[in-house]
Amino acid sequence: MLDIAAELAVWAEEGRDFAVATVVAVGGSAPRGPGAALAVDSEGTVVGSVSGGCVEGAVYELCLRALQDGETVLERFGYSDEDAFAVGLTCGGIIDILVTPLTAKAPARTVVRAALSAAARGEPAAVARVVRGPAELLGSALLVRPDGIVDGGLGGAGELDRTAAAEARAALDAGRTGTVELSEDGTHCPGGLTLLVEASVPPPRMIVFGAVDFAAALVRAGKFLGYHVTVCDARPVFATRARFPEADDLVVDWPHRYLRRTRTDARTALCVLTHDAKFDIPLLTAALRLPVAFVGAMGSRRTHADRDRRLREAGLGERELSRLRSPIGLDLGARTPEETALSIAAEIVALRRGGTGTPLTGSGSPIHRDSGERESAAA
Repeated sequence: MLDIAAELAVWAEEGRDFAVATVVAVGGSAPRGPGAALAVDSEGTVVGSVSGGCVEGAVYELCLRALQDGETVLERFGYSDEDAFAVGLTCGGIIDILVTPLTAKAPARTVVRAALSAAARGEPAAVARVVRGPAELLGSALLVRPDGIVDGGLGGAGELDRTAAAEARAALDAGRTGTVELSEDGTHCPGGLTLLVEASVPPPRMIVFGAVDFAAALVRAGKFLGYHVTVCDARPVFATRARFPEADDLVVDWPHRYLRRTRTDARTALCVLTHDAKFDIPLLTAALRLPVAFVGAMGSRRTHADRDRRLREAGLGERELSRLRSPIGLDLGARTPEETALSIAAEIVALRRGGTGTPLTGSGSPIHRDSGERESAAA
């Protein structure tokens, strides 16, 4: 739901009645993961997606029905259903979708509105909703902010709210979305309740070191993937807004010095395109000791061998060196800056999602992996 917060926050501010359909569980080859949402207002306007087109029509009708009867429903769509072909879910997967009406009278509207407003402003927030359990709790919501303030409640025992708030805080810290199994009294015993906990956090950072032509293309690719992109170069004549109009930030500084003073976290991608030992070695010496998601460096295999030797001389060990993706990018046969940026972006996605980078044709590997598999960055 928070993935379409910008649009829904406007609807809420305007006082529109709307229903939100949210993916709460997936199985097999499903196109979108938990938290993906589609919303329909009372005039039939649609935003978002829950399946990349597979079951949108059927979900749209469920939203209209929820607006009419005010009932929250949990619906499953799967390949084995008799109407699977009719709704278009022929990929072999199963998705569970919670449809919640958010009319003026809906108990959870105030909490959901606050969550949407925070997410739309780019503020960290996490919302926990009951997606499976007693009918009287279904759709109830609780919002947790970074300062620890909790809004709303799940309508059950006090311990349930405390446990849900703790789960929401953990999701917020990790920047993840997923489900949690609880009992109705709030203990971690599966079978009674299922919570969907959605976290909205600022976009992950991509820092591109080296204001070269390849960097301009990588900035565009990074923005497309949802990163907050910074370009850093020690040469002011190259690090200009005219050359990098789409970068969020431009920094003129020595790369290693900037890296030491800027904020990074477990979702940050560091892409070293400087291709110059006087920049690369001090920068990578610092980068490979940080708990970031990705460190990659451009260069030929000969350049990489020389770089590896220099980094060892600088004191880096095998464990630190094993984190370096060099030469950066997947083997796409890339030549142009745009093709090279695509190969780098593809490697970042593969590492983030646990992909192999091999063609799906003839491969026995799953197309869509579980959201719990190797997730080092949020959406």
